[in-house]
Amino acid sequence: MHTARFTLDPAFKVGQVDPRVFGSFVEHLGRCVYTGIFEPDHPTADEDGIRQDVLELVRELGVTAIRYPGGNFVSGYKWEDSVGPVADRPRRLDLAWRSTETNRFGLSEFIGFLRKVGPQAEPMMALNLGTRGVAEALELQEYANHPAGTALSDLRAAHGDKEPFGIKLWCLGNEMDGPWQTGHKTATEYGRLAAETARAMRQIDPTVELVACGSSSQSMPTFAEWEATVLAETYELVDYISLHAYYQPENGDIDSFLASAVDMESFIENVVATADHIGARLKSKKKINLSFDEWNVWYISKWHEIENSDARDWAEAPRLLEDNYSVTDAVVFGSLLIALLRHADRVTVACLAQLVNVIAPIMTEPGGPAWRQTTFFPFAQAARYGRGEVLDVRVDSPTYTTDKYGETDLLHATAVRAEDGSVTVFAVNRGRTEALPLEVALGALNLTSVVEHSALADADPDARNTLTEPERVAPHPVEGTALTDGTLTAVLEPLSWNVIRLA
Repeated sequence: MHTARFTLDPAFKVGQVDPRVFGSFVEHLGRCVYTGIFEPDHPTADEDGIRQDVLELVRELGVTAIRYPGGNFVSGYKWEDSVGPVADRPRRLDLAWRSTETNRFGLSEFIGFLRKVGPQAEPMMALNLGTRGVAEALELQEYANHPAGTALSDLRAAHGDKEPFGIKLWCLGNEMDGPWQTGHKTATEYGRLAAETARAMRQIDPTVELVACGSSSQSMPTFAEWEATVLAETYELVDYISLHAYYQPENGDIDSFLASAVDMESFIENVVATADHIGARLKSKKKINLSFDEWNVWYISKWHEIENSDARDWAEAPRLLEDNYSVTDAVVFGSLLIALLRHADRVTVACLAQLVNVIAPIMTEPGGPAWRQTTFFPFAQAARYGRGEVLDVRVDSPTYTTDKYGETDLLHATAVRAEDGSVTVFAVNRGRTEALPLEVALGALNLTSVVEHSALADADPDARNTLTEPERVAPHPVEGTALTDGTLTAVLEPLSWNVIRLA
């Protein structure tokens, strides 16, 4: 077995981890909201219909900023439908997912849910720039955030929310480059609308933080040109450009699937280069940060099989996109988390899509239990231990051959140093059959002990947590990891996600 190596030094760092990197996403899609977060008849439901079993798992997961209400859903969203007395709210056709939206759970309920999650849970509100525009965005901003004394702020108070919602982070539409999007626009059309909306919103509150829509994926035919055109219009008016990426095995190619983070890191670096080019062209001193506000493993091919079938015929909260994740999926998922952390200097918002039931780390049954998927564990561990300063990790690793990405490192890793000087190494062994020895030179970090080494791995790479076996897969302790004379030594199991904590 060849050994993988890297060196950590406190003088060489990437940047501070923004807590918003551990964000998530709640869309009115399938059962994410209804029978996911919100199920008034459930045995654990509180007085507001929030499932307490789900709430406990959301807190354990450690999510921060939560994007809402979409997603594709937002491009047909009328925010007025989701406020006021529930009995008076209209039922609407949702064109994005060919479902019926009841609006029983709306803006006030979402803010109430966040407050129950805890102070770390921050709203990230998406605006409809598909079928609507500047006027409606301003009306929603006034309703949500203005203290009192205007028609819309007083209406909010009349609806039972005297205190403003305090939404600071706003998405200027969703995936407007996509022909599937209701109200799809060209880059020039969208850039002008986003700039007009941003300028008007800053007249109400100059401190709002705004996300312009980037490409829906790096594979879009307009990728990079879209970002350049949109940022040329919006550069001084927005704070972020968005990225979305989903990964699945293609044609049974598991080796390339395990290297998905190669594409994610390339995507990030290409968007940074494009944004910085526009900044240079405009002679701006400002840096645009990245909001990776949709990312996950998603078996999108399964969705395409039913996309145009009767299974979506205007049902309420149908079972859509309920992928059940394996150990292999969780290892890829952990590698995507590592990719985000490795770019903490520019990726300062990220949203795991989604939170419950829909390609989610948490699953539920109506009237029944909630449980953790395999992907729950890497996210929860990263959200807990990935706080602090990301150290520069440059691996010397054995490689393997992939059809999609060529020669690829077996080791994918990063390290985060906390305020107290402790360090957590996050590492993935992409090798499917062989363990990978690891040596880390710790230099001037003054670390003396291994607090914990846990791994998510299994003899069956297809093992999953299900309704009948909800605890089949979980991280387990790894023995033999040692820190001697400033060098960490460990063995990473085949196909594994690893968390090594040092003090």
